[in-house]
Amino acid sequence: QVQLVESGGGLVHPGGSLKLSCAASGLTFSTYIMNWYRQAPGKERELVASISTAGRNTNYADSVKGRFTISRDNAKNTVFLQMTGLIPEDTAVYYCNARWLGNLYWGQGTQVTVSS
Repeated sequence: QVQLVESGGGLVHPGGSLKLSCAASGLTFSTYIMNWYRQAPGKERELVASISTAGRNTNYADSVKGRFTISRDNAKNTVFLQMTGLIPEDTAVYYCNARWLGNLYWGQGTQVTVSS
């Protein structure tokens, strides 16, 4: 079955950095658009970043532009989210998402907490 497993979350001070990873299995990874979403307490889940199948095109939420970078390694079936300049408002559970035609899969999420 399809599995998406996120890792790399944790507690970081404001201004710090984290790199999230999402390892995929059970699907043809290179055919899927990969996305990172996040959900903060009491808020709706929001799209943070997207990357095309070959990694040539990326899109970001305005709130993270210039601070976050999404990338992928199709040879390793992994998508990454490099987060820099973290602020408390980035605190959320971060979810990896794979989308292709009518197929949509989610990971279990990884907690990111930005606090002094």
